[in-house]
Amino acid sequence: MNLRRKNKVHSEVSTHSLNDIMFFLMLFFLIASTMANPNVVKLMLPSAKSTQTVIKKPISVSIKKDLSYWIDTSPVSAEALESTLVAKTKGSPDPAVVIRVDKDVPVQYLVDILDIGNKLKIKMVLATMPKAN
Repeated sequence: MNLRRKNKVHSEVSTHSLNDIMFFLMLFFLIASTMANPNVVKLMLPSAKSTQTVIKKPISVSIKKDLSYWIDTSPVSAEALESTLVAKTKGSPDPAVVIRVDKDVPVQYLVDILDIGNKLKIKMVLATMPKAN
């Protein structure tokens, strides 16, 4: 008894076109992700008859290369930094501080400022420059 077939049929699925589709999808998402700005949230805000504009200007704390401290445009000693920040943020419901540190300053000086902000419950933001391509 010869039960074997003489003509075997080989079935296969061609996936060559799937590679092209996946490449184009990857390219589309890469381009779309660079165009999207994740820092912006678009909202439709409710309207009100009476308006009040709240101008919130963050305080700027800077450390120069020579380890001199500055609050906004005024030089401050390292010892007086905390008391000056307390005076500047007094009366502000949600104070914010932008920290600008020279790239050659050791990280410990930045951590010291962050500790002061944490102790005073101030929102701290580190300022950076965008990388040049």
